[in-house]
Amino acid sequence: MDAESTQFQQAQMAAILGPDPAPFETLISHLMSAANEQRSQAESIFNLLKQNDPNSLVLKLAHLLSTSAHLEARAMAAILLRKQLTSGEAFIWPQLTESTRSAVKNILLSAIQGEESKSIIKKLCDTISELASSLLPENQWPEILPFMFQCVTSTSPKLQESAFLMFSQLAQFIGEMLTPYITDLHTVFLNVLNSSPNAEVKIAALSAVINFIQCLTSSNDRDRFQDLLPSMMKTLTEALNSGQEATAQEALELLIELAGNEPRFLRRQIVDVVGSMLQIAEADSLEEGTRHLAVEFVITLAEARERAPGMMRKLPQFISRLFANLMKMLLDVEDDPAWHSAEAKDEDAGETSNYSVGQECLDRLAMALGGNTIVPVASEQLAAYLSAPEWQKHHSALIALAQIAEGCSKVMIKNLEQVVNMVLNSFQHPHPRVRWAAINAIGQLSTDLGPDLQVQYHQRVLPALAAAMDDFQNPRVQAHAASAVLNFSENCTPEILTPYLDGIVHKLLLLLQNSKQMVQEGALTALASVADSSQEHFQKYYDAVMPYLKAILVNATDKSNRMLRAKAMECISLVGMAVGKDKFKEDAKQVMEVLMSLQGSQIETDDPTTSYMLQAWARLCKCLGQDFLPYMSVVMPPLLQSAQLKPDVTITSADSDNEIDESDDESMETITLGDKRIGIKTSVLEEKATACNMLCCYADELKEGFYPWIDQVAPTLVPLLKFYFHEEVRKAAVSAMPELLRSAKLAVEKGIAQGRNETYVKQLSDYIIPALLEALHKVAVIEPETEICSDMLDALNECVQISGALLDESQVRSIVEEIKQVITASSSRKRERAERAKAEDFDDEDGEWLKEENEREEEVFDQVGEILGTLIKTFKASFLPFFEELSSYLMPMWGKDKTPEERRIAICIFDDVAEQCREGALKYYDTYLPFLLEACNDENPDVRQAAVYGLGVCAEFGGPVFKPLVGEALSRLNVVIRHPNAQQPENVMAYDNAVSALGKICQFYRDSIDSAQVVPAWLSCLPIKGDLVEAKVVHDQLCSMVERSDRELLGPNNQYLPKIVSVFAEVLCAGKDLATEQTASRMVNLLRQLQQTLPPATLASTWSSLQPQQQLALQSILSS
Repeated sequence: MDAESTQFQQAQMAAILGPDPAPFETLISHLMSAANEQRSQAESIFNLLKQNDPNSLVLKLAHLLSTSAHLEARAMAAILLRKQLTSGEAFIWPQLTESTRSAVKNILLSAIQGEESKSIIKKLCDTISELASSLLPENQWPEILPFMFQCVTSTSPKLQESAFLMFSQLAQFIGEMLTPYITDLHTVFLNVLNSSPNAEVKIAALSAVINFIQCLTSSNDRDRFQDLLPSMMKTLTEALNSGQEATAQEALELLIELAGNEPRFLRRQIVDVVGSMLQIAEADSLEEGTRHLAVEFVITLAEARERAPGMMRKLPQFISRLFANLMKMLLDVEDDPAWHSAEAKDEDAGETSNYSVGQECLDRLAMALGGNTIVPVASEQLAAYLSAPEWQKHHSALIALAQIAEGCSKVMIKNLEQVVNMVLNSFQHPHPRVRWAAINAIGQLSTDLGPDLQVQYHQRVLPALAAAMDDFQNPRVQAHAASAVLNFSENCTPEILTPYLDGIVHKLLLLLQNSKQMVQEGALTALASVADSSQEHFQKYYDAVMPYLKAILVNATDKSNRMLRAKAMECISLVGMAVGKDKFKEDAKQVMEVLMSLQGSQIETDDPTTSYMLQAWARLCKCLGQDFLPYMSVVMPPLLQSAQLKPDVTITSADSDNEIDESDDESMETITLGDKRIGIKTSVLEEKATACNMLCCYADELKEGFYPWIDQVAPTLVPLLKFYFHEEVRKAAVSAMPELLRSAKLAVEKGIAQGRNETYVKQLSDYIIPALLEALHKVAVIEPETEICSDMLDALNECVQISGALLDESQVRSIVEEIKQVITASSSRKRERAERAKAEDFDDEDGEWLKEENEREEEVFDQVGEILGTLIKTFKASFLPFFEELSSYLMPMWGKDKTPEERRIAICIFDDVAEQCREGALKYYDTYLPFLLEACNDENPDVRQAAVYGLGVCAEFGGPVFKPLVGEALSRLNVVIRHPNAQQPENVMAYDNAVSALGKICQFYRDSIDSAQVVPAWLSCLPIKGDLVEAKVVHDQLCSMVERSDRELLGPNNQYLPKIVSVFAEVLCAGKDLATEQTASRMVNLLRQLQQTLPPATLASTWSSLQPQQQLALQSILSS
């Protein structure tokens, strides 16, 4: 910048900050200018002022706020001040002098008193609250609380409202500071709610009360506000009675927040509160929006099962009323002629907002309360609707049934006959919309009640759907029947589906030739699903089906047919995968040509082709395997582009007036994070998720063949481990991590990594593992999401297996540190759940739900055990210092109060240490063996299996340390082996491992046992056939003992020889399962030796003790 322009700029800034307010006001008005250049010039000047003279800038803004005659200028000043005084990036408070700070605080408080404009007062309250939230915790604004109290008790409604608005925003920061004033606050709130004539003041007070209740940590303090509840509810009813529905809706929204966050506050008066809400929901004279909010309140309470378990289920009369109300909302559907046209744009024709809210709420209610509560209510009301003459009632019942199926699945599966009859009887209803709803219900039930529905009722459901596909008068019904075939077959085995294929495939081919696109699309997706479910059984239809599919792919080129062509790609690729490479190879080449030419053409951003094409390519790759490699250079560039799509995000403040209007754009989804509302274009996210999933598929399928792409794919996917906008994107990124490492490792091992060596694999591993750990910390500890947490631990485990010894000590340290935190966080979640189970309304449904949550938590423990096992196997004794650090986390898992799964995991970790570290682990025997011996007789078979396996390991490697325990070990194993149900399927693994451990004791402690008894007892348990790994070990040991003519094994006068031969016979007849090839050939040699060396009489009696088919099998083995 030359000297002249610098001088000019300085003069300009001096004028703006000078005594004349006009230049500054002009600058502020330019900041709001619609002209880009003017605005950006003003922004750069504003930023310079902020850097060079923050004190003057802030004072100027404050001055403008309190003196300007222009509304816009005052509003803008309030907004800009809020930005500068909000802690975060732009926070300039620390740079201001004490006198500026004091002036700003005073001006803000007096501005509230002088300002008349409502919208500016609101903005001022925001600005003051933002600043106060940073200052109050450090007690740097002592004047503000007295000021707020003074306003609250003043006679000015404007000041009262302002103070309550600030209370609402500051509650979470000052809740604790206000505890001493609880009594005063209570009085203030009660007075205002009961006697203020001003509705806006009351709503502001309601907001303040609700925010305040939520920030009180002690339930005693919360209870002191219980008696405000009738007055809080009165705010709502008064607004409704005086026709102020907008005010009522604000009150409802606040009460919904209370129901979601502090449901137990409502418990004592729940009957009155829910009763009032249902009255509002049922009042025909009110606006829909008001009634929907009242329904939302009751549903929110039902969903608050973590904070108030069982509370709503104690009110069956209300549930019945709510259900009836939701059913009535479903009646609000019109028979719009457009619906019958079967055009995609008219898919929802005739549906109203009542109808869609009713649908969504039935689903949520069933999910929240469960089948035991909902099914009795539903059976009664649905039956009444189904017997009514109006088609709308029939339609409503079927839609409701489909909506509650997921939440009631367990109870509905027990009453399948009733449910299926209810739906199938409606397939004959004269009104097509009712038939459509019946088909819709079958589709939904196939998903929610499968595979039970498929197994028990295929012979009734599939013919009914096939008949519905013949309804040529009603293409909507035909198309929906095809879609229901898709739902049915997704949960279906080939055995069930195959007998129906002739009829179904024939009908679907007819529908493919229909003139209506919706029907064709339905047929395509159904064919794809049927092929996918019947696999090689679909081969006989291939030649009939493929020409039709290729014709659509080649001919459906104009814009209106885009979805049709996309579905044809999907169908072709799924059919190809079902029938396999040999059958599909020739057509595959043609299909690839079409896809390649499409890929080269310009595809519009909203065209579904892209996403379908990405998936089709990946399926073709799965089908063709390494033959697909030549196409990768065509497939990858656009795929990477899709994976790198930036989410199309718009951010507004959650309370702003220019909300993103959701109704305008179907493809926008909004989420609220703190005080920001984020709108995201979902189609972009879905394409991104598909692309990430496909990258994962290619890496998995092509293994080292994927190597050339790793350098581009890793930097694309690693940052997505923390992509919170879309679960699928994150999951795909997680699954891809081990695949990328494996691909790199194989490429290096096979020498196709362009000269790179192990260093490259280590670099990749050093990039991936810390990123995974960081992402894991967030989902395991900070904001727990158990499902993705398990996925991440699983991926981490695979990465550790692949990287192995390439991990250095600091990385192992960071993995161990994270595991400690995962265990701690998980245990505290389990404790919280146990606390929840003590709540006064806790019931069986909650117990069921809690059990499921705990099972998901066990997945997490399971993965922790796997990772520790991998680290122990990889680093052996050098991992022991870490194991010692972890022992204080692992020891509690052995406790009797822990679940069997936790005990099993703890035992397996010790088993791994004993097996991998051998003499290094002996020092832990004293601590762990007493637990291990006790666990051998645990009632849970999985715990027993882990414990007896561990005994075997300790017997093998424990030497003199184990010797004193041999007697107790034998009696513990004896209990397992002699148990009357030892051979039952659930116990057989524990039994086999106990037999194996007994064998180890015979092998290593012969001189400490009564071998003439124990060895034959061991032999009498053979062969073992459940645990195929142990079977191979045990039968190899038997072989070695026979080879060295073990005296106790053969017995006096070789009396146990027939038993040994019969064990050999059984093992050899079982093929490769029970012995390695090497062991089997040793057995054959031993049998041949016996044939030659034994006296003929002994040989004959041994032979005759075998079963006839064993004799035959042995003869053919020995003679070959």
